[in-house]
Amino acid sequence: MTAYDWKKRREGKAYLALENGEVFRGYSVGANRDMVGEAVFNTGMTGYQEILSDPSYAGQLVCLTAPEVGNYGLNAADMESRDFFLSGLIVNRVSDPSSWRAEESLPAALEKRDVPAIAGVDCRALTVMLRDRGSQKAFLCASGAVPEGEGIARARAWEGLEGRDYVKKVTCGERYAWDSDNRLTASYPLEDCILPPAEFTVVAYDFGVKWNILRGLRRAGMQVTVVPAATSAGDALALAPDGVFLSNGPADPAGVLYAARAVEKLLGRIPVMGICLGHQLLGLARGGKTYKLPFGHHGCNHPVKDLVSGRTLITSQNHNFAVDADSLDAAKTAITHISLNDGSLEGLRCLDVPAFSVQFHPEAAPGPHDANPLFAAFRTLIEDAG
Repeated sequence: MTAYDWKKRREGKAYLALENGEVFRGYSVGANRDMVGEAVFNTGMTGYQEILSDPSYAGQLVCLTAPEVGNYGLNAADMESRDFFLSGLIVNRVSDPSSWRAEESLPAALEKRDVPAIAGVDCRALTVMLRDRGSQKAFLCASGAVPEGEGIARARAWEGLEGRDYVKKVTCGERYAWDSDNRLTASYPLEDCILPPAEFTVVAYDFGVKWNILRGLRRAGMQVTVVPAATSAGDALALAPDGVFLSNGPADPAGVLYAARAVEKLLGRIPVMGICLGHQLLGLARGGKTYKLPFGHHGCNHPVKDLVSGRTLITSQNHNFAVDADSLDAAKTAITHISLNDGSLEGLRCLDVPAFSVQFHPEAAPGPHDANPLFAAFRTLIEDAG
C-alpha cells in the first residue's frame, strides 16, 4: 500500500483498544496479526528504524508522536539489532520512502518481520492520554476481525510487563565477539574513520544490547565479547576481561533478579559500567529498589542534569522503570545525574568499588551525542583500576 491509497484507508477496520476503554481507529500498515502490549509514546522526530530495532521495546506498542514516518525508508546498515522486537507500532501517517539509502519501505519491513502496525491514529491525542493517565495495557487489532468490546477485554486481561522476564526474549543465544574485523564499527557515516587500537577487553552482558553501544565501546579502544543475559559472574570473569558492561534491555528489572545477583558478585572484582536496564540492575545490586514510572521515558530529547559538571545533557531514553534514589546507601553510592523532567534518578557512581551507571542511552541511535563521552569515562575507570 502506498501513502495515497485512500480507498484502503477509508475501509480500514484496524484499531487500538486500551484497558481504560478508549479505542483509537485506523488502518493496518504492517503485518496482519493482532497483539497485546503496553502502549507507550516516543517523542523522537526521526530514528524510527532504530526504535523498531531496539530490543528494549519488547512487549510494547509504540506510538510515534512525529506526524509523518517512513519518508527515508529502512536499510540494513541502520539496524540496531538482529530483528524488530516491539509488539506493534502506532503512527499518524506513513509516507513512501524517498532516500538514496532506502532499501525497503516501512510497511514492507513490518510485514517481513511480522510486526503489526496501525496508521491514521491521532497520535498526539493518544500521547496526551498516556501522559495524563499513564501507560496502558492495550490490544492492537490489525486484522479488524475482533469486535472492539472484546479487544478492550483482551487488553485488560493481558498480564502486563511488571515482574516479567522479557530479557530472555531478546538476549543472544551464545557468546560472540563483536566486530572482530571492524567492518560494523567503521560503518556509515564513519566508513573512513580510523579506530584506535583495542587496548582493553570488555565483556558486555546482552540484556537487549544495541549495536551502536558496541560501536561506542570499540571506538573508545575496547574489544567487546557479548555474553547472554544469564551468564554467571564466574563465567564472565573467566574470560579475563578488563571491564564489564551492562546493557540496556526491556521491561521490569525485578523480573531478571538473576542478573542483579551476577552484578553483585562482579562489583569490587572488576570495573563495571551500566546503562538503562543495566543501570537499574546495578541499583538493585547495591541494595536499592526500583519502581514503575507513570508513562516512562521514551525519546531522544530528554534533559538530564549532570550533578558533577553542572552541565545539562540532552539524552536518548527508553525505559519504564527507575531506581529509587532514597533506597540507596548514600555512604556507598553517589547520585550523579537527575532527570530535569521529573527529578528521577538518571545516574549513580559507587564510592567503594569502580562502577557507575546512567539511565539513558549514550550511543545516540537515535539521539544527540551529548553523553557519548561516557564510553571514554568507562575506559578511564578501567585504566585507573589497573
